[in-house]
Amino acid sequence: MILSETQSAIRDAVRRFAQEVLRPLSFEFEANRGYPPELFERLAALGLTGMTAPESAGGAGADHVSYALALMEIAAADGALSTILSIQNSLIVSALLKDGSAAQRARFLPDLVAGRMIGAFALTEADAGSDASAIRSRAERVEGGYRLNGAKQFITSGRIAGLAIVYAVTDPAAGKRGLSGFLVPTGTPGYRVGKIEHKLGQAASDTCEIRFEDMFLPEDLRLGPEGAGYSIALSNLEVGRIGIAAQCIGMAVAALEIAVSYAKERRSFGQPIIQHQAVGFRLADLSARLEAARQLVLHAACLKDAGLPCLKEASMAKLFASEAAEAIVSGALQTLGGYGYLEEFGLAKIYRDVRVCQIYEGTSDIQRMVIARAL
Repeated sequence: MILSETQSAIRDAVRRFAQEVLRPLSFEFEANRGYPPELFERLAALGLTGMTAPESAGGAGADHVSYALALMEIAAADGALSTILSIQNSLIVSALLKDGSAAQRARFLPDLVAGRMIGAFALTEADAGSDASAIRSRAERVEGGYRLNGAKQFITSGRIAGLAIVYAVTDPAAGKRGLSGFLVPTGTPGYRVGKIEHKLGQAASDTCEIRFEDMFLPEDLRLGPEGAGYSIALSNLEVGRIGIAAQCIGMAVAALEIAVSYAKERRSFGQPIIQHQAVGFRLADLSARLEAARQLVLHAACLKDAGLPCLKEASMAKLFASEAAEAIVSGALQTLGGYGYLEEFGLAKIYRDVRVCQIYEGTSDIQRMVIARAL
């Protein structure tokens, strides 16, 4: 697609910041297993912690195409940071804007869009990942609110978050219609961070087990009507899948750029290896696959901006981009040969970071189920 002048300007501004500020520190972030808090306020100054939130709410007021472009640029510099920003925008800020009350938006949005608070999306449990209707965490009605008990698994930013959107059962007899969402400030008594997972990649983005132990939540912290949690969670995953697909593009772009640059400089049998058909054709195939994935992502974002249904298209983008990205990074690594296997060339880190994109925000199997149902 052809970008507007505004979309191009947003992409270019984020690219400059990502390449000049983030990329040189990416290995340091990984080694430290986290980011300095002040970095999020710098990201907020660029509008990246509330991209599609209206300016009246302190956000950037950008469209979803601009949001996808920005995530691509962040991911090209640091994959883990793009995960945090994707959740912040698509699953936290968007949920508050769409389903939060005026009082809830006034309380939480200013800190979220200003980067002073990071959000966590707490849906997955040890025995309820793709099947959200199997959630066991329970929010029992008590005088003035709810008593929350349970545990969540694989929660991004669970350690650093100031706010978690938690989904728990309020009516066990109602199946998925008995699930409700809650806004949980992480300083609330009963919020416990359990095991911090040691992962294959994206080490700078913490992934935790979260436990809720007899936590009292006043009724005004319920997100939307009681029993609406399932629909709230799934409706926000639509934008979330566009975000994850976008981060796949960013990481694949970074890997392919490393491979092409190397192939132009590395000489073998008297010429740059990119002139050898085996290498040149591999890079051509990877480039074509990358462009196809990019267009799927931007198309889904365009549909979202137009207010049209895009669940199928978001799932297609997420499925195709995540699987293409792993193949592109692998092909890039192969192009560098032994050097690609070394940390200092950067591909090893991207390879680690990109693999999870076929798992979170709905596995590839789940995306195929969504697409098949749409057919």
